[in-house]
Amino acid sequence: MKKLLCTALLCTCIGPAAAASYTLDPHHTNARFAADHHETSTNTGGFYLLEGKLQFDPVQKTGTVDIVIPLAKLNSGNPDFDQHLKTADFFHAEKFPEMRFVSEEFLFKDGRLNKIRGKLTIFDQTRPVTLKAKKFNCYFNEMQKKETCGGDFTAKIKPTQWGFKAPAEARLAIQVEAFKDSE
Repeated sequence: MKKLLCTALLCTCIGPAAAASYTLDPHHTNARFAADHHETSTNTGGFYLLEGKLQFDPVQKTGTVDIVIPLAKLNSGNPDFDQHLKTADFFHAEKFPEMRFVSEEFLFKDGRLNKIRGKLTIFDQTRPVTLKAKKFNCYFNEMQKKETCGGDFTAKIKPTQWGFKAPAEARLAIQVEAFKDSE
């Protein structure tokens, strides 16, 4: 009884574990897309040097992520195509310089992060998107001397929901890596 009372008092004083805060590493965080091109080939490209924040609590199985995707960082491997994608025909980068994914819920299965449910904003229009975790892990990064969390996530989206004329469907892949903020 005495041991149980001491444990309860200790838990009351310490309180529940709080989620750790992480800053996304722009060199290891990107969003890539693949979309059908008139049923002849697949157009691919990506957005690089992304910024944002991650909150993660592995004990409570909770987290949040906020990823800013600047359209200026678009790269398809073809500079002329990049410029075309930035026009009003597609992303209208001059009027809408960034996209953003903000999570609403981290979902776990068998103790591992399985999905992140959230909202993707394109053209100031926000729609629900669920990212499926292909992998997610945290480890101590010897080079940075910091805890690091990251993973690979995928989703299928319907670009027409945001007002694109085409394609009807696209694959989205987001790679995230983040360093724990100093306390």
